[in-house]
Amino acid sequence: MADAQAKFLTGNLFRHITVMAMTSSLGLMAIFAVDFIDMIFIAMLGKAELAAAVGYAAAILFFNTSFGIGMAIAAGALVARSLGAGTPELAEERKTHALIYGAAFGIMFAGAVWINLPALVALIGARGETAALALSYLQITVPGLPFLMVGIMGGAILRAHGDARRAMMATIWGGLVNAILDPILIFGLGLELTGAALASVSAHIVIAITALVPIIKHYGGVRRPKPAGMARDFLPIVAIAFPAILTQLATPVGQAIVTRTMAQFGEAAVAGMAIVGRLTPLSFGIIFALSGAVGPILGQNFGAKDHQRVRKGFNNAVLFTGIVIVLVSTILFALRSQIADLFDATGVTRDLVFLFCGPLSLLFFFNGVLFVGNAAFNNMGRPFYSTFLNWGRNTVGLVPLVLLGAGLLGPAGVLIGQAVAGVIFGVIAWALARRVIAQAMARPEPVEKSEFGRQGRLISLLHLRR
Repeated sequence: MADAQAKFLTGNLFRHITVMAMTSSLGLMAIFAVDFIDMIFIAMLGKAELAAAVGYAAAILFFNTSFGIGMAIAAGALVARSLGAGTPELAEERKTHALIYGAAFGIMFAGAVWINLPALVALIGARGETAALALSYLQITVPGLPFLMVGIMGGAILRAHGDARRAMMATIWGGLVNAILDPILIFGLGLELTGAALASVSAHIVIAITALVPIIKHYGGVRRPKPAGMARDFLPIVAIAFPAILTQLATPVGQAIVTRTMAQFGEAAVAGMAIVGRLTPLSFGIIFALSGAVGPILGQNFGAKDHQRVRKGFNNAVLFTGIVIVLVSTILFALRSQIADLFDATGVTRDLVFLFCGPLSLLFFFNGVLFVGNAAFNNMGRPFYSTFLNWGRNTVGLVPLVLLGAGLLGPAGVLIGQAVAGVIFGVIAWALARRVIAQAMARPEPVEKSEFGRQGRLISLLHLRR
């Protein structure tokens, strides 16, 4: 554990970012690959309404996953800062309390979503048999999502300790379980969409278990919570988690807007959007993992008040994003026909796949910059910056551009409008992150007085007294 901290604070930053992102992405891509294979299996059933149902369901499931990611950001940021500041005992306490609060809040949030599933399915535009299929799928998967939330938080805590490999293995084991159960349940037992849902729940349980076991074995386990400590840590956890959750929830809100807009063009268009939705995280799993991977690096250096390395880490992460985007986009463009053929995509469905595997995939660079900016804000006491940027992108930026694109270009315009919104707010995030880092470098006074003073009392509580 000490060696991992020393590497974050003194070693080659670009190498650390690459290793952390690659190992984190391998775990994420194990899950994304199974989701991708799910879509192939479902397409093989030859029922367009099944693929469309998955697209509608994904927009709602994204809410629960985003809640878990927000809690994980809080857990990872607090533990990483404590380790960077040389207070391992405080890190141990925060780890326990964050997991307890995360599990409790996750159950409540998933329960609220489950109760309101019929209204949510109707809200995003699903109708008739497709709506019924989406509802049945969600009624199975949503109760299992608290396990995934705990697993995501466990992975964030492991990465805060510099243990990216064990965090990666938790999601890989979950992906393997899902990959094994999918064909058995979908085809072997003839359960179709229900089988895919049951396989996903099983994978979420495995992820939770395999993320918690190494914490118990190698990092002090989960201690018995103390009421005084729980009360002390509640506001600091909420101070990061609340804006982080708001930040993460902006994406599913934006996806719901896109889904509802696309629904007017029929099930083939929604199916194409669903394929792109599965293809994007699989293709750019490294970029999705980058925010969680670079966060502990920035957090520990920020905790050590080495702002020069924070700036260098941010710049290296943006460079890494650009390299990955160009390489992956080139591969997607070369294989666009084969990818569309995997899903027997024709007509508008095929057109949307081709559109993504080209210019739109290149524009994902700006989403990557926004992810890196979010990591910087969350670990430098500016979590609400992430909230404002993500909500801005997914509301005032997304809505007019998606509606304009739909009116001018049809289904393709929906995806184009979504991509352009990402470009605008990615640029804003880059400029704002550089400004925040420059301000930190210009102020020599203690962090407690400078970094959190202008955020108000709530944000000042992020930095706890020992």
